[in-house]
Amino acid sequence: MPEAMKSIAQADRELLVDLAMDAFHRIVFHYGAWFAQTEHQLGMGEALKVEREVWNASLKNQMTRLGKTLGFEVEDGVPTVIRKMDADALRKLLESLAVNWLANDGIWFQGVESTWGMNDAKRCNDTCWTRYSPFEAARIKDLLGLPEQAGLDGLKKALGYRLYAVINEQSVEAVDDAAFIFRMDNCRVQAARKRKNLPDYPCKSVGLVEYSSFARTIDSRIRTECVGCPPDPHPEEWFCAWKFSLAES
Repeated sequence: MPEAMKSIAQADRELLVDLAMDAFHRIVFHYGAWFAQTEHQLGMGEALKVEREVWNASLKNQMTRLGKTLGFEVEDGVPTVIRKMDADALRKLLESLAVNWLANDGIWFQGVESTWGMNDAKRCNDTCWTRYSPFEAARIKDLLGLPEQAGLDGLKKALGYRLYAVINEQSVEAVDDAAFIFRMDNCRVQAARKRKNLPDYPCKSVGLVEYSSFARTIDSRIRTECVGCPPDPHPEEWFCAWKFSLAES
């Protein structure tokens, strides 16, 4: 039977502090990756035009949400209030940061799509994840102190500390000693589309990049196989599923 991913809920206070601060790190990197790939696909001039609109919208969005959540004024450096929070407050902060990260991604997508259309937005998105997914895996690997070749256990643990893990519902199921299946049981993006009676967003192309590069960063021997991801049909119990296996030496 699938088991719930509870890594964030079980983290101690000190690790929650580190994860909260590293979420800022990941957001900034993701923002930079969007700009770099938009420049690569569309040229520096057009990327700067999009970035100007994206930054204004994203900064207002992020600071407004964080201000309401924490009641702090924006200053250079790290907010000292974070060090004073208990574990429950830190988890609420991580949720807010994860929502900001996802919203930042959506603002970039819409910024490109509004001028260049869906096809170019998807190309930029898919290419962006070739940079962000390994970056997030490397940051988690470092924060958790995982070894260079962390194996399937390391990957299973790392998947529980992604920003997606804060806002989505995930589970894993063992296949055998050399493989397991990871499922996205509830996806914030797809669930929102479902509430609006919209079809699933066809995210398989980005998922193939996202999960394979994340897994290879945790352990270069790990191979990734898509069990199902939109536009593939899927059961009500999950939106996408991925099989990870450890290749023989």
